[in-house]
Amino acid sequence: MKRSIEEQIKKDLDEKIVLLTGPRQVGKTTISKAVFPGNFEYFNLDSGKDRLLIKNEAWKKDSDLVVFDELHKMRNWKRWLKGIYDTHGIRPRIFVTGSSRLDTYRKGGDSLAGRFFYFRLHPFSAAEIKEEFQPDAALDRIMSVGGFPEPFLKGNIAAAKRWQKTHIDRIIKEDIFDISSPHNIRGIETLVELLRQSVGSPIAYDSLARDLEVAAPTVKQWIKILESLYIIFTITPYAKNIARSLKKQPKVYFYDTGYIKDDPGARLENAVACALLKRLHYLEDTQGERCSLNYLKDKDKREVDFLTVRDGQPEKLIEVKLADVDVKNLKHFSSLLPASAEPLVLVKDLSREQDQGRIKIRKAASWLSGLEA
Repeated sequence: MKRSIEEQIKKDLDEKIVLLTGPRQVGKTTISKAVFPGNFEYFNLDSGKDRLLIKNEAWKKDSDLVVFDELHKMRNWKRWLKGIYDTHGIRPRIFVTGSSRLDTYRKGGDSLAGRFFYFRLHPFSAAEIKEEFQPDAALDRIMSVGGFPEPFLKGNIAAAKRWQKTHIDRIIKEDIFDISSPHNIRGIETLVELLRQSVGSPIAYDSLARDLEVAAPTVKQWIKILESLYIIFTITPYAKNIARSLKKQPKVYFYDTGYIKDDPGARLENAVACALLKRLHYLEDTQGERCSLNYLKDKDKREVDFLTVRDGQPEKLIEVKLADVDVKNLKHFSSLLPASAEPLVLVKDLSREQDQGRIKIRKAASWLSGLEA
């Protein structure tokens, strides 16, 4: 199944190094082997044999592509990669993939400046698989088993649950172990369980701290670790020009919708959050836009689920519903935002799409399948 970013990656490999990050088992290795399938070399730093070949620069120089997987585990990997690029250029082309730690390490001491393009690979969305799945079928499957390729393609709930347990356990016991103290592992495991029960709700740091018997700053640190490893992502309130808006209180979502507690409303909201974030990352990574995903909430407890922002301008104001339609909060906040901000209600079970003034009421699955990625 072809991924949305595949063609752009192939084009960019002709110009610079390409760095591809994303959650474990989201398909990074598969896409790296698909862009130039006929003549490529693949090296994984987890392999002792491959580590020696990398150290000796022993790849075939007439290859179309060299893939370095998990290269960030090598000390001073950016400096080494810069040397390869400055000496040999992009023949063969250079494709670097890895877990989300690659993104974390990329932020510090950016010695690769001007030498790379950066992409983030997300789980499947309704838009990405619209050639193979009808919108309703795609959304239903994402809500039941998540969008990661293996459980999604199997489409079996029991198999998905087994996969999700192994997936989370592996990240916590291997990846988190590499970047956090071993005695934190059990607390982080418990935190993941607590967060999956409160998807779409503002993070209550003090309450979590009491449950975990740690300080609130420790909870914040652990949440940042979970974000850096693409287990969760957070969105913050949008405050610009919104009187009495809240300035903090991020909400949490999981990259794996199938891992959310068995609550259709929470799973629908999580699936929409994943689709919106994926689209915004796609626009950033392929078109160079600056985007953000936010939500709206004020001190009077009025709230709207999502606000997409592109190049500093509010774009789409989105409320997510399973069946009922309530536009009261949308009307309030849309009156405070620029006219360019389109108010939408995405409803999963909707018999008829309609407009109420400026507010568009749309079937969630159909609207999501029409996104760019």
